[in-house]
Amino acid sequence: MGISLGDVSGIGPEVTAAALALPRVRRELVPVVFGDGPTLARFPIFKKYARATPETLSRATGPTVCEVSTLAEKDRRPGKPSAAGGRAQYTYVTAAIEAARAGHVDALCTAPVSKEQISRAGIPFMGHTEVLAEAFGVEVLMLMDGPRVRIALATNHVPVSALPQLLTVEKLTEQLVLLSRELKPVVGRRPRIAVLGLNPHAGEGGLLGREEVEIISPAIQQARKARVDAHGPIPADGLFARPDDIPYDAVLAMYHDQGLIPAKALDFERTVNVTLGLPVPRTSPDHGTAYSLAGTGKASRVPMVEALLKAALLARARLRR
Repeated sequence: MGISLGDVSGIGPEVTAAALALPRVRRELVPVVFGDGPTLARFPIFKKYARATPETLSRATGPTVCEVSTLAEKDRRPGKPSAAGGRAQYTYVTAAIEAARAGHVDALCTAPVSKEQISRAGIPFMGHTEVLAEAFGVEVLMLMDGPRVRIALATNHVPVSALPQLLTVEKLTEQLVLLSRELKPVVGRRPRIAVLGLNPHAGEGGLLGREEVEIISPAIQQARKARVDAHGPIPADGLFARPDDIPYDAVLAMYHDQGLIPAKALDFERTVNVTLGLPVPRTSPDHGTAYSLAGTGKASRVPMVEALLKAALLARARLRR
C-alpha cells in the first residue's frame, strides 16, 4: 500500500501513524509511506520500518518509509504550513504515483493535502483526483464510499456556472458504465445506480431546466443499452430524505456539493474518497489538513483507518476479477 503523508503541518502524519499502529490494519496491508524523513522520525512506529528512497524502493521489502523530503524544522511545524511544505506534500503524491506505475505498490492511500499551500508554492493543483487522472492518462470518477450510501460525482472541482457545459450525454454514459464496472466486483452483481437530476425536482419535465430532458435521461438510456442498471433522473432531496432506505447500490450526483453534503452529513468519519478508473485503487479520508488539530493529539484516526482498509478491500476485489 503506497501511502502519501499529506501536508506535514496538518494531521496527515499523526493519523497515518495512529492508523498503522492498529493490528487490524497491519493484518490487511504492507505499508510503504512516502513522506518527510524528520517528520516520520517523530513517530515510534516508523522507526521499525525499512528505509528507502524513490530510487531504491524497488529493493524494499516489508513495511517501508520512502524518504522523499528532509524539511527544515521551520517548514514542518504542526499547524504552521509553509511554502516548502507545500512543495513537499506534492512530491509525496507524485512519488507514490510513480511507485504504482512501476508496480512497486498495489494500491494508493493519500493523506490530506492543502490545495492552497501547493498552489502557493507555484504548482498548479486542483486535487488528487485530477493529478491521478493525468498521471495515468485515464478518465476517472470520484466516489464517496460510505457505510450508508455510495455517491459518485459527475463533475469535481469546478464552478457551478460551468456545469451546463460540462455535462454531456457521452460523458454521463461513460461514467455510468465505469461506475457499474468498478462496483460489480465489490457488490457481487451489476450495481443498481440512481442518477440525480441537476435542477430542482429533476427539472419538472423541463419546466425548471432542460438538462434532465436533453442530457441526463438520454445518458441513462444509453447506459442501460450497455447493460448498466441505471435509474433516474431522481430529485436529490427526495432520494436523501430517507438515507436508511435508499434502494440503490450507488448514486451519481451531478456536482460536488450535491454529492458531498449528504455523504459527509450521513457519516463523516467513515466515508472514504475513492478514485475509480485507475489501474490501481486509490482512497483518501474524507477530511482536510485540519491545521487547528495538528499536533494536539485530538485528531481521529478513524477516517484514515477506513481509507486504508477500503483500499485493501478494493485491491483484493480487483485481483478476483
